[in-house]
Amino acid sequence: MSQAKSLINTLLVEVFNHILTIEEDMLKKAGVELSMTEVHVLEAVRNAKEPTMSVVSRKLRVTMGTLTTSVNTLVNKGFIERERGEKDRRKVFLKLTDEALKVLKIHDKFHDEMIDSVFKDLKLEEDEVLIRSLQNIKDYFQKKF
Repeated sequence: MSQAKSLINTLLVEVFNHILTIEEDMLKKAGVELSMTEVHVLEAVRNAKEPTMSVVSRKLRVTMGTLTTSVNTLVNKGFIERERGEKDRRKVFLKLTDEALKVLKIHDKFHDEMIDSVFKDLKLEEDEVLIRSLQNIKDYFQKKF
């Protein structure tokens, strides 16, 4: 691996790990006792057009069993409610509680502040190389996983 590739790899891994650690610490300081995995389940439910178990599991790229375990925990903690479909009782819809929406507001604020900080000295509309590079990274992970 070239020196440049090694440096980029190191930077990506460190940035990813720092984001998760800082975000989890920030949530804990706000009194939120959820793991980042649980927060990401809440986010996937909120962002799904049809928040069924199957749609959310595909969105998160996890098995139904893995999602069921997370959802059970979030139901017990009072962050998600399950509702059976009226037309098709086999469908299980996930609904966020008010407490979940509060957590996601904190989560979104963290991401907004992080992005503002990262790009404060950049003119994003002029930095096509950065945008293209980030798009390539996203595309790589989307195709791989």
